[in-house]
Amino acid sequence: MTIVDAHHHVWDLSVRDQPWLAQPELAPLRRNYALSDLEPEAAAQGVTATVLVQTVTEPEETPEMLELAAGSDLVAGVVGWVDLEAPGAAEAIGALRQRPGGDLLVGIRHPVLIEPDPDWLARPAVLRGLAAVAAAGLAFDVVSEPRHLPAAVAAAAATPQLTFVLDHLGNPDLSAGVAGSWANAFRGLAALPNTMAKLSGILSEPAPGPARQAAPAEPAGPAERAGGVETAHMQPFYELALAGFGPGRLMFGSDWPVSTLTARYADVCAAAHSLTAGLSRAEKAAVFRDTAQRTYRLTLPPP
Repeated sequence: MTIVDAHHHVWDLSVRDQPWLAQPELAPLRRNYALSDLEPEAAAQGVTATVLVQTVTEPEETPEMLELAAGSDLVAGVVGWVDLEAPGAAEAIGALRQRPGGDLLVGIRHPVLIEPDPDWLARPAVLRGLAAVAAAGLAFDVVSEPRHLPAAVAAAAATPQLTFVLDHLGNPDLSAGVAGSWANAFRGLAALPNTMAKLSGILSEPAPGPARQAAPAEPAGPAERAGGVETAHMQPFYELALAGFGPGRLMFGSDWPVSTLTARYADVCAAAHSLTAGLSRAEKAAVFRDTAQRTYRLTLPPP
């Protein structure tokens, strides 16, 4: 089965700072991550195409990602950034399309999770920017905290011509179990036909409490099927996602290299396969390839 990793990043700290890495718990990520680091990991897991996603709100990053993707056999699409509140959002998207690799621009993302205003996505200026994203034929990735989800529902309802892609299932707190406020907003977003979700982010979250420990060198039984990553605590969130979006609106993403804080790339992939083990072959193909290909209009290499 051809596998698409619909969510990963790269960065070079000698070219551009990543201010979000200043958080103490992210210290291990303060080094360069290149496509050449990901390529052997992806190949070992049967991943033949990826979507490269923005990390900073700087206009110079997206052209660099497009140029990188144009020279890569692995990256099939780029989710970049433009200032959605700026009057010239449509022109900025058009300019990106004219850059080298511009045909690989498949989506736009803004890190909503850094916005103190929980209603940021529902601002009139942002909605105008989202309309420009839709007019360009691109998708919009929503990376948020749970408190931003109600505004995401409002924005998706107000912009039915735009496909919204929820990254990391909206970043729920797995350690606290399924919170009602997150679940209600999550279901509200899933009820809208122009929304998708990425089975990402949660796949590297370690089990809370006593189970939060390093995997044995030679795991056995269920742990082995999940590549050494415990998945029981992920199951309720996956089941809500599957019930709400179905395989046809759910896509796999590794969130590499952020995921390497707690799991190997192989473990993340194994966790995704473990969670989806009960799906049919066609449903698995949707989660691991077809949803991403359709949502981002990817041109994929032959199997």
